[in-house]
Amino acid sequence: MTSRNSGAARAGGGAGWDAGLYDRSFGFVAAFGSDMLDLLAPEAGERIVDLGCGTGTLTAAIAERGAEVIGIDGDAAMVERARALHPALAFEHADGRDFAIEGTADAVFSNAALHWMKEEPAQVIACVARALRPGGRFVAEMGAHRNVRIITDALYRALAEEGVPAEAVDFPWYFPRTSRYVALLEEGGFDVVQLHYFARPTPLDDCPNGLADWIAMFGRNFTDAAPPGRAQAVVERTVALTRARLCPDGRWVTDYTRLRFVAVRTAGDETAAV
Repeated sequence: MTSRNSGAARAGGGAGWDAGLYDRSFGFVAAFGSDMLDLLAPEAGERIVDLGCGTGTLTAAIAERGAEVIGIDGDAAMVERARALHPALAFEHADGRDFAIEGTADAVFSNAALHWMKEEPAQVIACVARALRPGGRFVAEMGAHRNVRIITDALYRALAEEGVPAEAVDFPWYFPRTSRYVALLEEGGFDVVQLHYFARPTPLDDCPNGLADWIAMFGRNFTDAAPPGRAQAVVERTVALTRARLCPDGRWVTDYTRLRFVAVRTAGDETAAV
């Protein structure tokens, strides 16, 4: 398989990720996605794309079940680390809105990545559809409506106290309502056959500094909007504002809300380019 490289599939062209820190302190991202493999049910000989593969943990798990798999991510550091950790597997740096493979795949898998592809989600779905054979499946989990609402409300309040309006923040994610994303899938040539919208409180047990580490990894668009020299103050204020709800007993637990689905590529011509 090959891909076109035209930017970021994971974070919309952001400043890049600390892939080592991601592996050390945010392994829960892959761990919570491990049961997604049973939903994907990869079989020996299948061709599967892992879209937004990060450092390749789940890509490798798919390969262990006998599938031919390619990992695609929009962050060069993630792809570099994935290649170092899993040298026998194929990884590509490519944009979720503009990737392509040779031939077609039996499935496209994505865990905790689609919400980073906030620009033109319909184009992401169109690329997935073009990559799949008719009857191929799209199996994914993403952040959805109300995901990390407690955290982001606190970040906005902390910034407001510094004189920064909400409009100054480039909100980094796409957290759709269920109905909207189902409509996009159907418009993009898919039948949705399984769907689950659910709250999933997520512990930050591997983050030495708890929520502050989470903000450093995932919330830089907020701290970048802070006045010069005030980013740390914004983080500290956010931690103080959320502690009672997210860390009442000394253990930080984020307020994740997820959308998990299985969609099947239809055999018609609904997948015309968007």
